Amino acid sequence: MTRLRALTYISVFTPLKSRPLYNALIGLCWGTGCILGPLIGGGFAVSSATWRWAFYINLPLAAALSPIYIFLFPKHNPQPTKTGPAKLKQIDWLGALLNAAVFSLFMVVLTFAGSTWKWSNAGPIALWACFGASLIAFITQQTFSIFTTSATQLFPLHFLKSRTQILLYIATAASACGLSVAVYYIPLFFQFTHGDSAIRAAIRLLPYITLNIFFVMFTGALLPIIGRYAPFYVVSGIFLIIGGALMHSVSLTTSTSAIYGFEILMAIGSGLAQQNAYSVAVVKVKKQDIQNAIGFINVAQIGTIAISLSIAAAIFQNRGYINLREALDGYSFSEGELRGALAGAQSAVLKGGDLVVKGKAIEAIVKTIDSLWILSIVAGAVTSVAGAAMRWEKLQLDMVSVG
Repeated sequence: MTRLRALTYISVFTPLKSRPLYNALIGLCWGTGCILGPLIGGGFAVSSATWRWAFYINLPLAAALSPIYIFLFPKHNPQPTKTGPAKLKQIDWLGALLNAAVFSLFMVVLTFAGSTWKWSNAGPIALWACFGASLIAFITQQTFSIFTTSATQLFPLHFLKSRTQILLYIATAASACGLSVAVYYIPLFFQFTHGDSAIRAAIRLLPYITLNIFFVMFTGALLPIIGRYAPFYVVSGIFLIIGGALMHSVSLTTSTSAIYGFEILMAIGSGLAQQNAYSVAVVKVKKQDIQNAIGFINVAQIGTIAISLSIAAAIFQNRGYINLREALDGYSFSEGELRGALAGAQSAVLKGGDLVVKGKAIEAIVKTIDSLWILSIVAGAVTSVAGAAMRWEKLQLDMVSVG
């Protein structure tokens, strides 16, 4: 919510030429959080405080920063003539509920199906059915403005008529997928293959995060000068494809320096496309649609991060179990022990003392992680194609277009 509010304020009150740079600064703050988060979380994980403090820490931080947010953060009231109750009535409550159900059910069923429940069990089937019903209900409710109006409905349906908005959504979502898979599975690779602690594994990610932040800032400064946004997405996708393909080829014998190099390629790819849509989308809509445009791109970026990690986790758990079962066939490990190996270091498979078993298990896990980079390759291809399909126009940032 804070990020949405900041982006809205920037889009309304800052000069058009300054918006890409300010949006990049928002990306810088977000990227800094990506650096500090794994380090702080890893520190808690190996301390007596336990990993739970990675979540508890939000409480004192919220208490400390609330006065700044409440009293110092710039306030923007797009409807100053309306009262609070009148504004609450405008909210598309049913749409928000159905939208939350769609995202939640999709992620829950992917998280538990295959790992906790068998795919053929009643639980996953029921959840898939509920997800499908919620999705159909959401589409129907938004299409016919049920218990809302076309002006206040949650999803801006008129954006579906805009080639630019659709392609910006697709490219941003694809770039977010490439970002999230790298941020999560690069440290996991080092934890399994090098026995890294949570903190050391997070430090291994620093080349990626640092370069990602640099290219977010670099793109934010360059976009107003060049004016053309489509080339950034094409080049971004190319870097993601190359970096993802190289990571897909990684094995136990691949040097750490080579992996850092592959990280950098992926970081450049995700950084070049990460924040651009926030600048372009708001220029391409009327003033009253600015908040809709920011929310639209927010869903593309943040929503896709959640979805892509759920998909990656489902692949890791299900494909990983199959790979471990095949690699350790004849060792009489139970399904629980094999799945426990995917959960981390304390499993009987990895801590059993048999170096042959451990070697085969780690090789199977690396093979599984390698398969996840296909998501990054596909994400890069989608980003490039979406960029190539965009209008190769030069934006006049001193004018607001409504095309």
